[in-house]
Amino acid sequence: MSTGSFEIGAEGVDAGQIMAEIQETVAAKMQSGAYAGAQLARAERFNLMNMKKDENFFDFYMESLREAVYVDINDFEILERRAVFAPLLVRVKRTLWSLLKFYTYRLWSQQNQVNGLLLSATEEVDRKYRDKIRNLEERLAKLESRLPPG
Repeated sequence: MSTGSFEIGAEGVDAGQIMAEIQETVAAKMQSGAYAGAQLARAERFNLMNMKKDENFFDFYMESLREAVYVDINDFEILERRAVFAPLLVRVKRTLWSLLKFYTYRLWSQQNQVNGLLLSATEEVDRKYRDKIRNLEERLAKLESRLPPG
């Protein structure tokens, strides 16, 4: 019979302390804006039923896509938390990054192009159908105004 929970541990490891450190790191990164794309993740959690209930959901979702569409291809700071050999490890990582940067930039720039095109296509389809719905509503209103009252 299963109790539904289990524990993983190792001698000398404090899982509670590790979890606390992870939670502190996440909180600090959220404060610094590192997780600004979290708005998109929140939008993803909604389902189609919520979309039907909330007229503004699609606008919110599109705005979230606009904010998160491009991959950040800027350099990043390379840090090493381990004290032993930290300067050497940072130099090795920087060397590897400088060797791989060309390839990753190419991939990221291509991904940014695809993301931008998909966003543009989505915005255009949205604009097209909004215009079509508006025109149909205007036609319907004109037809209804021709009907005799009652």
